[in-house]
Amino acid sequence: MRKRLGTFAKIAVSVGLLVFLLSRLNRAELISQVANAQPLWLVIALALYLVAILLGVLKWRLLVRVQRLDASYGDLAAYTFAGLFLGNVLPSNIGGDVVRAYALARAANETEAAITSVVVDRLMGLVAFFCAALVNMGLLVFLVTGGSQLKAIEIATVVAATIFAIGCALLFSRRLARRLAFVFDFSFLAHFKPRAHRLYQAIQTFRSSYLTLVANVLVSAGVIVVATFVWYSVALALGLDIPLIYFFLFNPLIAFVLMLPISFNGLGPKEATAVFFFGLVGVPSESAFALSLIFHAVVVLTSLPGGVLWWRERARVAPILPRADEAKIE
Repeated sequence: MRKRLGTFAKIAVSVGLLVFLLSRLNRAELISQVANAQPLWLVIALALYLVAILLGVLKWRLLVRVQRLDASYGDLAAYTFAGLFLGNVLPSNIGGDVVRAYALARAANETEAAITSVVVDRLMGLVAFFCAALVNMGLLVFLVTGGSQLKAIEIATVVAATIFAIGCALLFSRRLARRLAFVFDFSFLAHFKPRAHRLYQAIQTFRSSYLTLVANVLVSAGVIVVATFVWYSVALALGLDIPLIYFFLFNPLIAFVLMLPISFNGLGPKEATAVFFFGLVGVPSESAFALSLIFHAVVVLTSLPGGVLWWRERARVAPILPRADEAKIE
């Protein structure tokens, strides 16, 4: 019941924001722009986003190899697409990372190693993301005048990046692990001590794999670059004359705002932040809204192959993947 309420709340946020934005836009102009989008550039955007997904699989594969898990690139791609489908298409509270970790754990029979591969993969992706967001935020302050709102986002970015850096340091800290080991002396936690120890050992595997971690961060940066060109391709499809530099500036910042899990797949907040940021450089609200909406459609369309893979893998990951008849909100 609680999960359904959470899903309803996210959908309500998305719908509410979309309705609010649409009430302030010229809907005829918006519909005209979307209807006249050039198909060739939309196909290019779809292809580029697929490249970004496959790069994401590659960077996960680098970490899986360090863990010596028995999983091919094709297997990891299947788990990734299934997770994307579940997270982007179905109204579920199950995230793509959960699907990836669970499917790999079941296939490789190594729960702790599978979980840590996904966690570290996400962390390295966030390293690249925060680096890009911090650099872009600094450039944006000099290039664009955004008033108090822009300063608030700058402060929030710096604070979030600092907290993230401290969290990563603590996660890999052996000294902290030794000092916290006493908590498992309590009887109600003693049962979890063996699994916690295995998780700790799995995480420590990456302490000496510096080259792999650096490679993962670099590929993550490549994912950000490719996703930026997806935005740019959608803009060209809409006939918008926006300099490419602004897409490199705004893409990580829009993604940063969407880190809060308050909506259904970012729909609504993504459109609002796109209207705000692109509005700073003179892009009409209707154009920015159309740009974000079509980008979202690209994300959803590239997730659809995961539906087939989800159906194929449903027996293997049945405990966490809802059946087709359970995926609908009642």
